[in-house]
Amino acid sequence: MRHLLATREFREGFVDMLPACVGLVPFGVVCGVGAAAAGADWLAALGMALFIFSGAAQILAVQLYAANAPVAIIVLTCFVLGLRFLMYSAAMAPYMRRLPANWQRGLAFLLTDQAFAAAIRKFDASEDARGGGLHFLGSGIAVWANWVATNMVGYFAGASIPPSWSLDFAVPLCFIALVAPLFRSVPSVVAGVAAGVAVLALASLPMRLNLIAAGLIGIVAGTLVDLSRERWTAR
Repeated sequence: MRHLLATREFREGFVDMLPACVGLVPFGVVCGVGAAAAGADWLAALGMALFIFSGAAQILAVQLYAANAPVAIIVLTCFVLGLRFLMYSAAMAPYMRRLPANWQRGLAFLLTDQAFAAAIRKFDASEDARGGGLHFLGSGIAVWANWVATNMVGYFAGASIPPSWSLDFAVPLCFIALVAPLFRSVPSVVAGVAAGVAVLALASLPMRLNLIAAGLIGIVAGTLVDLSRERWTAR
């Protein structure tokens, strides 16, 4: 492993991702603050940062944790939010299949929005599959290490803040900041509005199940609008 970390491609991937890491700092800190506000201990906060490794999923996970939702519901929620990575994985498949199986499994864990964008550019620019994989590894580890560190900074900062300060607003604000850039088309706006209406209308459901239901309703609404637009354009 040490010789991989010393390669030029790995270092380039790591350094190329540093600007994106700076932009992720506020999100990581707020996720950590949210974990502290939900009453999670530091090991739980660390575990979420290490293994969930997703801002939106962690924010909803801590909300469900605070509501004493069953573990199965929390896992299902994170799974639904992670479905978008199926599209990323499909786009990466032609490049990844040239790498050994153990590389594919490791890099799949490090797949994020930022690492995906960097990896696609690198793979498209070079026929060197190993070099592209090392670049992907470097960029992925940069994001992962930054995410874990900022989550823990946020957790310990949040745990030290007096309850009278009431930082509960920080979590929904962070979530809004995460999803707002996604509203770039009519289907995405419809999906967001449908999910927002549904989450309020179904607020009486136990164990925060309204979050999962609203997410599914938003996906269906956005997909139907997208299909309708495609059919209209094809006429």
